[in-house]
Amino acid sequence: MSDRKVPRSKEDLKKFRDEIVHQFHVVSEGVIDQVKLVADGVATVNNQLDRTRKELKEEIDNKTQPIAQAVLELSGRVNALDSRVIALDSRVIALDSKVDRVHEELKAEIKETRQEILAAVKFSYAELDKRITTLEKEFLELKHRVEKIETRSMS
Repeated sequence: MSDRKVPRSKEDLKKFRDEIVHQFHVVSEGVIDQVKLVADGVATVNNQLDRTRKELKEEIDNKTQPIAQAVLELSGRVNALDSRVIALDSRVIALDSKVDRVHEELKAEIKETRQEILAAVKFSYAELDKRITTLEKEFLELKHRVEKIETRSMS
């Protein structure tokens, strides 16, 4: 069995109990010291973690601040460009309708001018035809007179 002696008297039991209590106190003090060390380590790690979080947050804020500012500036510029595009779009629509109107007016004016020119050409042609006919008649009359004069002179 075991090499230990089994206490037989009350005093031996008391000594045994005191020794066990003393050993328990020694062991528990060591355990308590170790728990305190672990608690201190956890507190140190927590403090370091908090500092690291704070540093990371500051670093992220420092790096994202210019980006956020640039995004705001770009957003403002895009909004300004949107406004300009809308204004230009309405001007283009107005110009488009004006060009359509001018195109139709020019087509009508060209058609009217064409009709006038055709009428003037017809009139001029008729007038020229009349004048040529008159000239031909006068030429024939002159030719006839010249022949008469020539026949008289020969005789």
